[in-house]
Amino acid sequence: MTPDSPGAIATYGAALRGEWGLAPEVAYLNHGGFGVAPLVTLAAADAWRRRIEQNPTRFMARELRPSLRAAAARVGAFLGAEGDDIVFIDNATTAVNAVLRSLRFGPGDEILGTGLGYNAVRNTVRFVAERSGAEMVEVPVPLPAADAEAIVAAVAARLTARTRLAIFDHIASHSAIVLPLERLVPLAHRAGARVLIDGAHVPGQMPLDLRALDADYYAANLHKWLFAPRGTAILWARRELQAELHPPTISHGLGQGFHAEFDWTGTRDPSAWLAAPAGIEFHERLGGTRLMERNRGLAREMGRMLAQAWGTPLAAPEALFAAMTVVALPLAGPATQERATEIRGHLSDTHRIEAAVNAMSGRLWVRVAAQAYNEPADYERLRDAIRMLHSASR
Repeated sequence: MTPDSPGAIATYGAALRGEWGLAPEVAYLNHGGFGVAPLVTLAAADAWRRRIEQNPTRFMARELRPSLRAAAARVGAFLGAEGDDIVFIDNATTAVNAVLRSLRFGPGDEILGTGLGYNAVRNTVRFVAERSGAEMVEVPVPLPAADAEAIVAAVAARLTARTRLAIFDHIASHSAIVLPLERLVPLAHRAGARVLIDGAHVPGQMPLDLRALDADYYAANLHKWLFAPRGTAILWARRELQAELHPPTISHGLGQGFHAEFDWTGTRDPSAWLAAPAGIEFHERLGGTRLMERNRGLAREMGRMLAQAWGTPLAAPEALFAAMTVVALPLAGPATQERATEIRGHLSDTHRIEAAVNAMSGRLWVRVAAQAYNEPADYERLRDAIRMLHSASR
């Protein structure tokens, strides 16, 4: 992780909204959903597109790969890794697919995940298991989660000598829980399993040192918290494991190595990937480590405020959250995903509030994110909107 940038922006909140193209009337509490690209990185991507169009043949044939490798080196320096161990990919789900669909499983093998996992990843595991005869093992983690120890104990109880691969979220998407990877990774390795980390929400939300983490594979988005344009993600793998990995789209580079296979899978617009360093520069201008600490503090404080106002629990102890917090909603009615989608739409259409609402463990929950442009007034709007909805449903 790079240190705070000299001359970094010192003020956060609504005064910074001009750095993004957000509609002024929207209380945007879902930065973790799809990311919000700042104007400066959109401009950087546009500059790359203009450069490409000056001579597309020259750029694609001669300049693209060295440009991608330079961008990967910058990303690697930020994430505690060598750029040579990183390839760009469209999103973390695609990166997880690349790993799962490259590895060979057979009858008797187990692929372990937790109940906190992202549904797209769960579906990929199910697809691979059904085709190979392997077994999908899911460790239940009911909400509210008790503590990190309970998560570790639950995983330890389900690891076996048949566990070929363990998949852990770094920050679980719907529950926003930061899993104790410093304990889970060595636990899985001791059982003889490789470890794939879904770090979709991590770069830019919390410090990350890929070397120290010691996982085998790491998938992560850069377009959420590290301010790259949408459609920018990375796959990192241990060097000795890279030769067996292939992108979901097989192309000209088959068998020619990690970079050759992933850097070119066919003609696409690479401008978002090439603009990733601009996102890192913007993150550092906003304070780097100080920004992450500020966002974490705001998310925890506002989660506490919402829980107290509604008389409902958090999805986990406060210490297990980074820059997103999940709070139970005080609403009657069925705790279904259909109902959650209805509430999310009501908040957006009626109150101009964007927040992630999900059904988990028999309750409805709302996930709120904290980014540089957020301030307490945004969460107070959500507090009051839910109070109104609660009163109307009684």
